Amino acid sequence: MPRLPALPDPPTLDDAFRLFPHGVQPLLAWHDAVLRGPSPLTVGQRELIAAYVSGLNACGYCQGAHRAHAEAWGIDPSVFDRLVADPEAAMGPAWAALLAYLRKLTFSPAQLTDEDARKTLEAGWGERALYDAVMVCCLINCMNRMVDGLGIPPGDAEPSGERRNYTDFARDLGLLSE
Repeated sequence: MPRLPALPDPPTLDDAFRLFPHGVQPLLAWHDAVLRGPSPLTVGQRELIAAYVSGLNACGYCQGAHRAHAEAWGIDPSVFDRLVADPEAAMGPAWAALLAYLRKLTFSPAQLTDEDARKTLEAGWGERALYDAVMVCCLINCMNRMVDGLGIPPGDAEPSGERRNYTDFARDLGLLSE
């Protein structure tokens, strides 16, 4: 039985958005701004971060969806098998520093320090890249809680090959005109 009886069993994110459309448009616009807007991080890299944070949170739906998007945007599929367990082996030392920052932001945000930021910047990431990575982490932690709170299981996570942004997802659901 789904957590919300009005949703089908099993529920999908599409179902939840159709049933409760208020707030969906700005939520997906935020996705587009953070995951598709201008950034020193590529779209694939931002989707990789989204998959990583979802993996930390054990959110199977989001991890699968963002992994599929990351792969569609050029990230090597072999990276994901080691990403959460050993970021340095999966991506190298610069990425390990960035992902360590995001791990701490996910699990113990009040314990982040200026030293954590300094280590990340010294690993070669610019301030804008760190800012953008933090924004991805923030968005995905929010989404992981929403998806898990609604009981959306993994399995409906494969994105359409034609979906290149999240506003199109809302349009496909009939939540946006035009």
